[in-house]
Parts: sequence; structure tokens; C-alpha cells
Amino acid sequence: MFARSPLKLALLATASAALVFTSGCAGRGNKPKDTAFVARDVDTLYMAAKDRLDRGDTKVAAALFDEVERQHPYSPWARRAQLMSAFSYYVARDYTKSVQAAQRFLSIHPGNRDAPYAYYLIGLCYYEQISDIARDQKTTKQALEALTEVARRYPNTRYAADARLKIDLVNDHLAGKEMEIGRHYERSGRWLAASLRFRNVIDQYQTTSHTPEALYRLVESNLVLGIPEEAQKSAAVLGANYPGSEWYKKAFSLMQKHAPSTAAR
Repeated sequence: MFARSPLKLALLATASAALVFTSGCAGRGNKPKDTAFVARDVDTLYMAAKDRLDRGDTKVAAALFDEVERQHPYSPWARRAQLMSAFSYYVARDYTKSVQAAQRFLSIHPGNRDAPYAYYLIGLCYYEQISDIARDQKTTKQALEALTEVARRYPNTRYAADARLKIDLVNDHLAGKEMEIGRHYERSGRWLAASLRFRNVIDQYQTTSHTPEALYRLVESNLVLGIPEEAQKSAAVLGANYPGSEWYKKAFSLMQKHAPSTAAR
């Protein structure tokens, strides 16, 4: 799982503060001590939820924000409560409920000024669930889709700027998964299957840190498969783009040893 970055936390804190600020100064009376979900006036209920969030009781806060929407669905507070519920669930690391709350907000208020934040929050929920490359990468792909949507829809926002940084990290993670599978195929002698995985890295994730190794592995695979001309092409690309890398040195040695006539061209 990726750690929460200072920039991301700052964005979340700013967005959360903005949402609270727009709620005004309602609910000046005593805050209720009882959190049972009984009927309450909307401003008292909202401020009770905010108080719980401020105190770090995020799960109760989320449930109380949900109550605002349930008890007062036509109030302006309901819209604010939906997004605050999503934020509270996110802080509580209940990512499924956070995504559901943010998606519900977007389905009802697609053009709202806080829509960019809702999309961003969905992306963060998936991003923080990214697992080790040894595991299934479904959530990683969901994170990529959600973060790409933020960058596409709202390219000039601070959310998009952070999303683009995370997209690079997600792509590197997905490339790492392809490399792991490719190396596994190599070890089991499935050279054609391995070469296809390495080709995926070069075609789909060419700006990631895995590209030099992928090119080397293609040299290795193509030599074993008996197609030195293809191996030479990969070695040439590797030499042109990463001339000082260890992977190019290894590729050059392989070509000199197994296909010297091709390497000399």
C-alpha cells in the first residue's frame, strides 16, 4: 500500500476545511453528547457530525453525516454532508463506503463546484489500496482509471496536479507486475510468453523505471527464440536511450557472445 503523501494530506485538509466553512455558523447551541440516531434539527445534527470528525471519531462522524442526508434529504446541508461523509470514511480507511458516498454525491450533483474533490477522493481510495505486485492488480487499475479521470476532467486544478504524480507511480507499479510475470515465464522456459510481457512494458509503460530491464529481457528472450535480428533491435534501442546503464552492458555482452555478426551491424 502506498503511504499518504504530505501534499495529498494538505489537499484533503484544505478541501475538508472548505466544505466545513461553506456550512456557515449554524448550530451554536450545545452539542449533543448522545450519538444515537434520533431525529434532530439539521444544523445541530451536522455540527454534531463535524464535532466527532474534529475529535477523530471518524466512523461515528461518517454515520452522523449520513444521518443528515437521511433525515433532511432536501436541505442544503444534505449535499455538504454527503461529501463530508465520504471524507470521514476515507480518514477511517473504510474505502468502500468512502467511494460509495463520493459516487452518490456525483450522481446527484455532477456539476457541483466540489465535484473535482469527489473524483479525487475516489482516486485516493483506490490508490491507497494498491497491493504488492505479487497480488492481483485490479485495484491498481481502478486507481489508474479514477486518477486519469481527475486529470482529464479538471486538468488545471491542484487535484489534477497530484493525480498526475500518482498516475506515474501507478504506471510504474503496473509495469513492475508485467516484469514479474515475464521473469516468471522466463524461469519456466516460456520464452514467447515472457517476451510478450516485456513488450507490454515497452509499449504501454515506456516512461517507467522498468523500461531498461524490459529491453534487456527482450534481447535475452529473442536470442533464445532464435531471432537475433529482433534481439539486435532491442539492444539498439537500449543503447540509444540508456547507454550507461547496467542493462545495456549486459545486453551488449549477450549480443557479442551469441550473435556477434548481428551486433556488429
